[in-house]
Amino acid sequence: MKKIAIIEARMSSTRLPGKVLRQIMGRPMLGLLIERLQGARQVDGIVVATTVNPADDPIEALTRKLGVGCFRGSEEDVLGRVLQAAHAFAADVVIEITGDCPLIESTKVDAMLSAFMDMSVDFMVNRLDGSYPDGLGLRIFKKELLQEIDHLTNDPVDREHVTIYVWEHPELYSIHHFNNHLNPKYWDIRLTVDNPEDFDLISKIFEELYPANRNFGLPEIIDLLERKPEMFDINRHITNKPVR
Repeated sequence: MKKIAIIEARMSSTRLPGKVLRQIMGRPMLGLLIERLQGARQVDGIVVATTVNPADDPIEALTRKLGVGCFRGSEEDVLGRVLQAAHAFAADVVIEITGDCPLIESTKVDAMLSAFMDMSVDFMVNRLDGSYPDGLGLRIFKKELLQEIDHLTNDPVDREHVTIYVWEHPELYSIHHFNNHLNPKYWDIRLTVDNPEDFDLISKIFEELYPANRNFGLPEIIDLLERKPEMFDINRHITNKPVR
């Protein structure tokens, strides 16, 4: 089965426009995410699903430079865009990732993919119960699941948040939460990029850890938190806006 990581990315953002191509250590944030995903041995390909808006031309240019796939589709219908990207690149299994999460761990991708392929479940997720930091979330499912959801709902929220329909209908699907065994005191670390403060923290994390180990993961981030707790106060006050 062909396993494809699909990254949702676009230049428009209410709180931080152009965030996916903002520079960290002289590199676009999306490029750093792609580099990290390229370390996943179980993944057969990486595709960036962006929009047809000309503002997203630089994203396509970056994918060509880095030698990864690109699919351009609807601005508003993210579910449809991801599904069409899966079709275009012949994906059997989709690893869904958002472009504002540059700290995704390749080892976690491999571990979850192996577990998914060994189990008979519809959907695998690693932070459904909040037990893993925001920004390290992964969702894994077969393309057929997305095809089914595509036919079942036209709710704008469902179309924007690709797999929320699955989360909200657990009676219809077998959902497996990949246990991360993370100490609860670290559950509230915010490692996604939605605001300038988020970007400031993520930049500092890369600057601290990347030079010594470009494939650093959560253990190194936790160690950094213990050594420099004041860094993580930068965005601790920020909360996610409600989905509905």
